[in-house]
Amino acid sequence: MKNIVFAMCTLFFTTTSLVAQNHKKEIMGYLKREMKEQKIPGLQIAVIKNNKVLFSESLGIANVEFTVPVTHTTKFSINSIAKIFTAVTIMQLVEKGNLRIEDPISDYLDPLPENWGNITVKQLLSHTSGLPDIENERGDGLISDKGQDSAWVKVQTLPMLSEPGEKFNYNATNYLLLQKIIEKVSQFPFEKLVEIQQLKPAGMSNTKYANSYDILGNKSPTYSFYHLDKATGNHIKVDKLTEIYEDFPTNFRTDAGVFTNADDMAKWIIALQKGMFLQQRESITTIWTPVSLNNGSYDGFGGILNAYALGWPIIKRTSHIAAAALGGGRASVHIYPNDDLAIILLTNLTGVETYTIVENVSKYYFKD
Repeated sequence: MKNIVFAMCTLFFTTTSLVAQNHKKEIMGYLKREMKEQKIPGLQIAVIKNNKVLFSESLGIANVEFTVPVTHTTKFSINSIAKIFTAVTIMQLVEKGNLRIEDPISDYLDPLPENWGNITVKQLLSHTSGLPDIENERGDGLISDKGQDSAWVKVQTLPMLSEPGEKFNYNATNYLLLQKIIEKVSQFPFEKLVEIQQLKPAGMSNTKYANSYDILGNKSPTYSFYHLDKATGNHIKVDKLTEIYEDFPTNFRTDAGVFTNADDMAKWIIALQKGMFLQQRESITTIWTPVSLNNGSYDGFGGILNAYALGWPIIKRTSHIAAAALGGGRASVHIYPNDDLAIILLTNLTGVETYTIVENVSKYYFKD
């Protein structure tokens, strides 16, 4: 009887492995076609099923100027995907009883403009606070050219964009305030807290907070075919590939500023889902639950990204719901909770709909 059970288990895992390998071949072919069509220099992909990495692959060129290939250790800038670390940090504080996401931020920060006081921590996380944006309209810097402290002073004088909970307004002011709350409540620098409570436990030795101009081993530059016309504020597509330099202010690393690779992000996803960061499963569920507006509707970036939760854009639909973190128009981390599937796609070219590519890859693993 034991031999029969062993044989059946061996057959199951062998079949599963063969199916995964077949999918891998098809997926890699698809990615190569997308790279050629969209002129993506380099990328990494990792597919996770049932908390196991089915495969992790690197394709193309990390550094175009010196023709350096992408490897498993290449680090990519993931911009706003960094918000998912922030959401976990907040929920860790919730589990310790140090804060509640439904509380007004005036319970934790003082002084604040009078009309900011009733905004909740949850509204900051979900970009439904109505706060004015601390970044300029062009998206290439802060509203003050005198630094982040000056920008913080200035943003407090600006009118609200909407009443709290009325609209979805994606902006960095929300996460600047979250960093202030985290550091005040925990009495720890935010970056250090993430390192101690997430990066080290998950074994993410290739993940760092930094800027484009910082020297990091195996860091890929970030490229673009878009040029900012400063006269009009519009981004114009050109034929020439250019290198982008980004500065992520230290006062809101909760918003962006992480360099990592697909293997490290796979470790983070597995650690999250195995309860390494959060003790209560409902904490993870809370992070991925779309936040409704005052009128009961949902809003997000548009298209399939039709809702937003706590640090995560959400693809809200009847089946294959996804928490779909995006970064810099070049990186995506999707988790399909009901399908026990996660896909990580990191590229070094801004202007790529990575979430569409990931969605196409995900279909190889869905039965319907």
